[in-house]
Amino acid sequence: MLPMISIITPLFNTEIFIQSTIESVLSQTYQKWEMIIIDDGSTDGSVDIVRPFAKKDERINLICLPGNNGSAHARNEGIKNARGRYIAFLDSDDIWLPKKLEKQLRFMDRKNSPLTFTAYQKINENGKYIAQININKIKVGYTDLLKTNHIGCLTAMLDTQLIGGKISMPLIEKRHDHGLWLSILKKGHTAYGLNEVLGEYRIRGGSISDNKIDNIKYQWKLYREVEKLSLIRSMYYMFYYAWYGVVKWRA
Repeated sequence: MLPMISIITPLFNTEIFIQSTIESVLSQTYQKWEMIIIDDGSTDGSVDIVRPFAKKDERINLICLPGNNGSAHARNEGIKNARGRYIAFLDSDDIWLPKKLEKQLRFMDRKNSPLTFTAYQKINENGKYIAQININKIKVGYTDLLKTNHIGCLTAMLDTQLIGGKISMPLIEKRHDHGLWLSILKKGHTAYGLNEVLGEYRIRGGSISDNKIDNIKYQWKLYREVEKLSLIRSMYYMFYYAWYGVVKWRA
């Protein structure tokens, strides 16, 4: 029997992009999935676009939360409602290539790892190519991940059976996906990267990942408040984080 993959998609005011996101899931060559779309208090027409898809395809499940509590809360709600052995994440403005689930599931089986990730492309708001983000470290451990986040959220796939127990993202505004990956690798697991582009990450002006100063602030918060690292260790890994940031900027 083929295993089910639960796709977690937080939704907030992305009426321009959500249809393309859903269609990229419907176009997957691997079809045993459920897509859990968690609306986090959208005030535009996002929900109205999702509803016909959910009505037509029972694999698409729309959950509407009261108010706006942030993407970490929405993703955790999706995880809580997931029925699949495998969990994947796809934001409501990003896109998967058609063979993403098929190829990554095969890779998961081959590596017997609870966490895998892939290469991806960056696109702009109009879908125009910006850059390709290749994998520079195929095998990633906990200390590797403290230095920089090698794992793009739209590329991650988890095997809940291998992880064991409950999983959730820390309730911080940013870096909560990084926090989840760290919590898995902290148990001694290793993440593996498939160096093939299987997704497209959309860069939008004013998006939550666009503010570099805020990124630094939340990275520090991740080290000190989530990972509970000492001041010295936090400074040590912050140096690596900044260094990797410069390298990525120059690339």
